[in-house]
Amino acid sequence: MQIQAFKVFRDLVETASFSHAAALNEITQSAVSQQIRSLERHFKTILIERGKKNFSLTPEGVAFLEASREILSIYASLGSRIRELQNIVAGPLRIATVYSIGLHELPPYLKRFRVLYPDVDARVEYRRASQVYSEVLAGTADLGLVAFPIRRKGLIVESFWRDKLVLICPPGHPLSERRRIRFRDLSGEKFIAFEPDQPTTKAINRRFQEAGVVVRLAMEFDNIETVKRAVEIENAVSIVPAAAVSDEVRDGHLVMIEFDEPSMFRPIGVISKRNRAISPAHKRFVNTLKEELVGVGRFGEATELVPAVTNPAASRESIKNSTRRSTKRVSKHSAGHLLGELV
Repeated sequence: MQIQAFKVFRDLVETASFSHAAALNEITQSAVSQQIRSLERHFKTILIERGKKNFSLTPEGVAFLEASREILSIYASLGSRIRELQNIVAGPLRIATVYSIGLHELPPYLKRFRVLYPDVDARVEYRRASQVYSEVLAGTADLGLVAFPIRRKGLIVESFWRDKLVLICPPGHPLSERRRIRFRDLSGEKFIAFEPDQPTTKAINRRFQEAGVVVRLAMEFDNIETVKRAVEIENAVSIVPAAAVSDEVRDGHLVMIEFDEPSMFRPIGVISKRNRAISPAHKRFVNTLKEELVGVGRFGEATELVPAVTNPAASRESIKNSTRRSTKRVSKHSAGHLLGELV
């Protein structure tokens, strides 16, 4: 029995589609059906209950799926284990990251890593924070980069990196002449926020509550680029990582204002799956993140970090108490219609 049979079965169950499973394995739909029937004959049991429009797993199929995932995970790690014995820094490295880190924090480190280790195929996938955790746990990503990292079962979290959060507004805004600002000065301001389930949003809302600040929440978006565009268009304010707006500030499209009391930092964490073989490429990449780069600097341990999120299911009521909506929440589709296609 070939290892591909286990992969075909897993892909079929996870996609719930014979055509998708066929495409993932570069075979025909007929070949997918034949491999499933071959597995059932070999194990003398029915794995899938077939219906006219869909299918479901039998109890034996559920057990077989779990075993298939374990077998494929072990098989996938064999190359890394062998390369580690040989100490060869090569092969694929899959990095899952949230947009703000991947687009603005990571590039200089990734560029240096690729120069140092050209035989590593480092691929970056941009995801929401929840997806980063899921992909690392599932083994589809070797490591993840998230803000305000949460310790979860089955994961190893390293937090040695931080960036400063600042207020932004467009030139000509009443606050644009300020060099520094206090949180309480934001009461009543029109505010562009990240979506409420994002860790950065929860940290900002805690600071609003502590300062007794009530802002006028205009829009919520799931990525940094759309937030910046909305701030410009709506003549509003937002709180974002400083590194994410350096280009716009340099070009005069946005104004950056630091906070007075005290500065607000966002911890960044590197997450990896516990009990999984760590490849030499993975180790070297994390070491690169820890190094000091010319013109970039090293992000050392923070002394003024906002506490990491400990309750990922925080009640939305706390957000409602600290913000007052002035417009309806804008969906991704309506936001795209308003702001146009992002570059």
